[in-house]
Amino acid sequence: MPAHFRLFTFAAPSRFYALAGALLPWLWGLTIALAAAGLYIGFFIAPTDATQGDAYRIIFIHVPAASMSMLLYLVMAGWAALGWAFHVRLASMVARAIAPTGAMFTFLALWTGAFWGKPTWGTWWVWDARLTSELILLFLYLGFIALVEAIDDVRRADHAGALLAVIGSVNVPIIYFSVRWWNTLHQGATISATAAPKMASTMFTAMLLMTFAFWAYAFAVVFMRARAIVLERERHTDWARDIDQGRVAARGAS
Repeated sequence: MPAHFRLFTFAAPSRFYALAGALLPWLWGLTIALAAAGLYIGFFIAPTDATQGDAYRIIFIHVPAASMSMLLYLVMAGWAALGWAFHVRLASMVARAIAPTGAMFTFLALWTGAFWGKPTWGTWWVWDARLTSELILLFLYLGFIALVEAIDDVRRADHAGALLAVIGSVNVPIIYFSVRWWNTLHQGATISATAAPKMASTMFTAMLLMTFAFWAYAFAVVFMRARAIVLERERHTDWARDIDQGRVAARGAS
């Protein structure tokens, strides 16, 4: 069997639905375990910061949320572009499934950033380059969701959403490099792939655990939402009807 044929067979909605369903219990288990460990270390074991006191502990939620907000947008744009360019139905479905989770992480990053900014900057909000570009990211997510839901024709909606997502991806490097390109209040990166962490080992451990917890959570909720979208779009196929009939029978038996 040619390699490209195997690839497109794996991308079939029915196969994705089954695979995602099998992974969901493991992903939720990882989410709970990693988040519990990360929050415990971050809030109870990590030392108090000499400058910011205990207020800094919000970064164990803020930093992973901010990084996920940017990463998920790029992943969403990539899947949307793949569905647009190559007419891969599942890719467009996954892009739609990612958008609400990305918007949630963006809102969480802005909200926790405000709670961190009040005791450190003395204000809940400033029109800083990093904060403003992150707010624009939230509007891009909401715009994508509104656009694809406003168009009745599914294919046209997917194409319009893909165009917006691809254009909006220009904002992600602006967010990331804003603290280097402009003089901003927002501090620079504490963790870098090319340098040692600028924090205590317990702080770094808590940050990694929370980052992995957010990754697992993102996979879990995106897979759940994508499975629902797949069933909705594939409702006229035999395999989707069989699943619906099985659910109805299970409800009747209970």
